[in-house]
Amino acid sequence: MGEVKRVRPQSCTCAAELREKKHRSRHVDTREAYLDYGAATPVAPEVLEAMLPYFSERFYNPSAPYSVARGARADLEAARATLAHLIGARPGQLTLTAGATEANNLAFAAVTGPVLTDAAEHESVLACAKARPHVLVGVDATGRVDPQEVEAALTPQTELVSVELANGEVGTIQPIREIAQVVERERFRRLEAGEQTPLLLHTDASQAALTHATNVSSLGVALMTLSAAKVYGPKQVGLLWAGEGVALHPLVRGGGQEGGVRSGTENVAGAVGFARALELATQARKQEASRLASLRNRLQRQLQQAVPTLVVSGPKRDKSRLPGLLHVSFPGLEAQRLVIALERRGVYVGTGSACAASRMQESHVLRAMGAPAEVARGSLRITLGRPTTQELVDYAAKQIVEVAREEAARVGVSL
Repeated sequence: MGEVKRVRPQSCTCAAELREKKHRSRHVDTREAYLDYGAATPVAPEVLEAMLPYFSERFYNPSAPYSVARGARADLEAARATLAHLIGARPGQLTLTAGATEANNLAFAAVTGPVLTDAAEHESVLACAKARPHVLVGVDATGRVDPQEVEAALTPQTELVSVELANGEVGTIQPIREIAQVVERERFRRLEAGEQTPLLLHTDASQAALTHATNVSSLGVALMTLSAAKVYGPKQVGLLWAGEGVALHPLVRGGGQEGGVRSGTENVAGAVGFARALELATQARKQEASRLASLRNRLQRQLQQAVPTLVVSGPKRDKSRLPGLLHVSFPGLEAQRLVIALERRGVYVGTGSACAASRMQESHVLRAMGAPAEVARGSLRITLGRPTTQELVDYAAKQIVEVAREEAARVGVSL
């Protein structure tokens, strides 16, 4: 009997696929422009190279007693020392964590009483604050926290103030040094009055570390969070620095690693990668900040010239905002539709922090800034990075304008 040949039925091409093919055929330019570095940065080649041995020949548990494991321990502590040096701290003051969110939680766990933060903070800070008695101060139309409002909102019971160094959605650089002076005056008042309630200032500097100095003494804070994932290091690696006299209380209990503050086998590869990434970022900080600001301003000019109704959120002065971040809104349009249409053209942008954007929620940052609903719904966060070139900026600008015009025509909105 002969072999029976099975004929595979042809798959039916649905109407959506046909439309997609037709759409792609109109756009022969296949370039890609990733412009969401505020959500994730790639691991730098030098960082990956530094990490690789700890996945293979130097894989040992740094808590084990034999010599090769002690070598891994030495490498872990060398990485901690490098991180500490880069922020002007001592190695023993650093707790290595699984990212900035854990570090923020650990900072809040340092106190038991009421806390104060602002309404435009990252979700991890707001969630920590809302789990206990708290006060939220407002921000102005540019997203800036007023130190005088912080001072007015402090009570004798407040134990922690938390304000990020830079807002990750609209790029506002916060006046941390001025807020530190407010906190210091309140500390002095309590001391003079014989009050025993402690008061700490915490800042999440994760979004700012790539382009702004994070020396803890200069900032005047008692606690600081950093994330490797924002400086071209590995994801799920971060740190919390705690100043002199600040007692941290563990969220994770077990074998007593990290000075008893964070149990669990230490992530040697992550720590080594974080140290190398922050080292590279520190070395190139000034030059990269200038380059990103120039590219950001070029992109902003092109969008504003093509779309007269465009709304740019955040501070107007370059020194008051992150150099690689541009937050724009197209009133009357839906951001999610813009993001999807841009993705088809190889342009990847965000609509805010990746945490909130994944749930497609309206931006709490824009709401705190008093932005009208029609502006908030049509907002895009564009963040530039090391691989971003002038050519990619020009390509992205062209695609953003074309997509916005197409969507405006579809819904009958004038740009």
